[in-house]
Amino acid sequence: MSAIASGLVLIDKTQGWTSHDAVARTRRLAGTRKVGHAGTLDPMATGLLILGINSSTRLLTFVVGLDKEYLATIRLGASTTTDDAEGEILVSAAPASVAAIEADAVTAGIAALTGAIEQAPSSVSAIKVDGKRAYARVRAGEDVQLPKRPVTVSEFELLSSTETDGYLDLEVRVVCSSGTYIRALARDLGEALGVGGHLTSLRRTRIGPFGIDAAQTLDELDIPSVLIGPTDAATLLFPRLDLSPEQAVDLGHGKRIDLTGTSVSEIAADSPIAAVAPGGRLVGLVTRRGSQGKTLVNFPPDEPDEPDEPDEPDEPAGVTDTAASTPDLAS
Repeated sequence: MSAIASGLVLIDKTQGWTSHDAVARTRRLAGTRKVGHAGTLDPMATGLLILGINSSTRLLTFVVGLDKEYLATIRLGASTTTDDAEGEILVSAAPASVAAIEADAVTAGIAALTGAIEQAPSSVSAIKVDGKRAYARVRAGEDVQLPKRPVTVSEFELLSSTETDGYLDLEVRVVCSSGTYIRALARDLGEALGVGGHLTSLRRTRIGPFGIDAAQTLDELDIPSVLIGPTDAATLLFPRLDLSPEQAVDLGHGKRIDLTGTSVSEIAADSPIAAVAPGGRLVGLVTRRGSQGKTLVNFPPDEPDEPDEPDEPDEPAGVTDTAASTPDLAS
């Protein structure tokens, strides 16, 4: 089959699939090996996974760092080795202690985990410690304690709560910066309430401007019908600069262009700008240097396939939402 055009595809990942499973399936459907993903979802989690095809894998670097929205279930009353339902229970609280949790205490605990906070990632994350993944060290029997790092939880909303078999299940909605671990929020909320906590379900519903409503499952995936072309994708992410024919040629040759009097002449320096040729082709991303625009990333026509590069293993528990989750072929 002929290779499909460049663009982004929004996948609604179902439970049990790994992010690399999704990449492999899409490679077959698209007829190209140049497919990557932006931000891993563990097999337990469901929801939005963004894939790039052909030259649009170059956009994935900019997608990884966008803010994200999740729907999750936090179970209060037990802590686990992985901070989610995939792990073994470490400590269970007495049902009476769970039943005694007051609504105001839950509200206060959520408020304390909202805003700019310091968060210790789960020990089974994909973060590297001395060149080795943290989860691999845990599997080898090591005690891994990762240092806290700054993250931003802009919204942490309690949607509902249900008492179930001696536990208290909280349905929550979280909007957060890249690098935030929802498992860690569950763990820390449980610790603050003195009963332990872990994640039992997680669904990613948004990454930056891309929402789950526009996604398809892998079983129903029809790439041509949902492919977001590079120009449309880039202009969703960045301000648009419409080029003259001469500017398009100059940028394609790596030359700087004059931005004086253009719609992006006041854009903050170093902020990416989508440069679009007459006819709508994405020439590249540029940044402003004074009154000039300098090429940040070029988008040449798609090239023939190259040999496969080895994939990194997915994180075995929870969701990795950090820069460690780089696209397969866009890194």
